[in-house]
Amino acid sequence: MKVLLFGGAGYIGTHVALEFLERKDTVGIFDNLSSGLRSNVSPDALFYEGDIQDKKRVIQVLEEGWDVVIHLAAFKAAGESMLRPVKYSENNITGSLNLITGCIKTGVKHFILSSSAAVYGEPSYLPVDENHPKNPTNYYGYTKLCVEENLKWYAQLKDLTYVSLRYFNAAGYDKEGRMRGLENNPANLIPVVMEVAMGIRPNLLVFGNDYDTIDGTGVRDYVHVTDLAKGHVLAADYLLANKGNLVVNLGSEEGLSVQQILDTARKITGKEIDAQYVDRRPGDPAKLVASSEIAYKTLGWKAQDSSVETIIETTWKVYQANQKRMKAR
Repeated sequence: MKVLLFGGAGYIGTHVALEFLERKDTVGIFDNLSSGLRSNVSPDALFYEGDIQDKKRVIQVLEEGWDVVIHLAAFKAAGESMLRPVKYSENNITGSLNLITGCIKTGVKHFILSSSAAVYGEPSYLPVDENHPKNPTNYYGYTKLCVEENLKWYAQLKDLTYVSLRYFNAAGYDKEGRMRGLENNPANLIPVVMEVAMGIRPNLLVFGNDYDTIDGTGVRDYVHVTDLAKGHVLAADYLLANKGNLVVNLGSEEGLSVQQILDTARKITGKEIDAQYVDRRPGDPAKLVASSEIAYKTLGWKAQDSSVETIIETTWKVYQANQKRMKAR
């Protein structure tokens, strides 16, 4: 198989590349390195520097001929998307359309989208399945939904098949330690916990401890990045078997609370990790957990490495490996 990963030098993309390379597939990585790391790109992969907003460059690389294109080149900070919607529309919507139309122009017939649970918005029932109403509460989620809807239309009107993978909370790092570069400018819970453990931040702010959950803190569905990566391989095989279009959730189906993550991190790191409990953030649901039943039935996918211990252990090892660089910041 010959697979091209747009955004393949990023956190998730580099793990996806590893899974394909382990099968001896030909892997191309297209990235502008705005947040991805060249050092995390395997020497066994082909590397193309470029931006998805550059139509000519996109076409140039697509013309080399690929069986599957995987799109992971989106900006993903929900809060930033509300402050900088133009940045997100230009990259996440216009850039995505450049990729989709580029595939059609160059004869690439199979497309995998890195989508998000953010398309659902506030949960009206749990677990959240693919039929749940789509009502994004931030502009980032809207951009993902917009691309999904365009893919659906193009699949009807042109010779293109696709799989949209709706991630829940990606976490952890490669268990074999092959990924050593940290994600740039992370804003998610676990990286923040790690930075407190490293002494980079003074404390963790826990937004709300009075929810109707096991310990009062918010609960989310965390899925190990290697599990996500394996989902892309299964999705590519599904497309090449001509099984049609598919939209699926990729989640562990088990919620982890903020307190559970904090307690596990304290145990594994041996650090106190100071936490300050503050008021809830507006719009934060108490609990958000996926149903991944369709992914299991159609792709044979199930989260296998997504325990809280595995997620924290693999993340802590990478942060320890980057200790000197982080302390120097």
